[in-house]
Amino acid sequence: MAKFQLSCLLSLGLFVGATTAWGDDSGRKGLADKHGPAGIMGDHLHEQGEWMVEYRYMNMYMDDNRVGETTLSDSQAIAYGATSNPITNRGATPTQMTMEMHMVHVMYGASDDVTLYTMLMLPSLTMDHLRGPANPAGPGTDFTTHNSGFGDTTLGALIRLYSTERCDWILNLGASVPTGDIYRTSSAPTGGLVSQPLPYPMRLGSGTFNARPGMTVKYFADWWSWGGQIQTDLPIGKNYRDYQVGSEVRLNTWTQYLLTDQVALSWRGEHVWRDNYDGADPDTPDALISTNVESFRGGYWYNMGFGAQAMWRGNYFNAEIVPTLGQDLNGIQLETDYSIIASWSRAF
Repeated sequence: MAKFQLSCLLSLGLFVGATTAWGDDSGRKGLADKHGPAGIMGDHLHEQGEWMVEYRYMNMYMDDNRVGETTLSDSQAIAYGATSNPITNRGATPTQMTMEMHMVHVMYGASDDVTLYTMLMLPSLTMDHLRGPANPAGPGTDFTTHNSGFGDTTLGALIRLYSTERCDWILNLGASVPTGDIYRTSSAPTGGLVSQPLPYPMRLGSGTFNARPGMTVKYFADWWSWGGQIQTDLPIGKNYRDYQVGSEVRLNTWTQYLLTDQVALSWRGEHVWRDNYDGADPDTPDALISTNVESFRGGYWYNMGFGAQAMWRGNYFNAEIVPTLGQDLNGIQLETDYSIIASWSRAF
């Protein structure tokens, strides 16, 4: 047991400068940093028979296009499409996008070491465009498309692998169910002349069952805590539109500092790796717009989150602003500027 405690400290890189002993401190995990920052999911469990209900809101804002690490203006994005492989943006180029997400999260402690969870998602997607040279509605004019409804449903189990008064190892056996619509049309791109399927980023789900395994480790000192998490999203097969969204890996580390027992501040670093799509929807020609191109969906993102957590009369509040500091995108894509995440939860 002593060896495992030491290995936990070594794996977190905290054995130097740790200010507390492994004494009796059963209340330490019940302070304001008991949950990770707002952008982290699957990092805590509940006692047997305990329920938790959470409402979570996220808004991600994207503006301008990027090729690799280079930002392009709207006119440059159209010009790039004329020489890219494949040729694209002849119909239009995206110029900015807002992705809002409303989430309802329910957790239940099946035992002290196993917590079950499910999450319902309601995305609202809005994308602005500039029409390209081959658009019948007139090049250089702009238009907006919008899509909203139910997204894919997430469910799973969190399993406590190891725990002391100061350290937790949690396995996440998660999955998603394809409840989000992946085929809707709009006549906005052609000014009402012809309807077209909405491109990939405007669709409400993946269309496939996805495995979402993950692992979280947390360490609690007297007035601060540290966490690390790896989370994956692995599509299984292709959907009925004959494509598969890209696999994704997210690696997060965070530190939280207690201002009081009820208020904490957090800092978080996030690495995101995402693959291109596999296969292709037969009704989404590459030449029309870059958001139809399956080989332009992957890349790497580095995000940094700054947040705060607070407890008040049994309620738990969590908020974070997450600017994107670095991104290297495959092909041409909208670049991500920042996200805002906030949640309220209550256990009973």
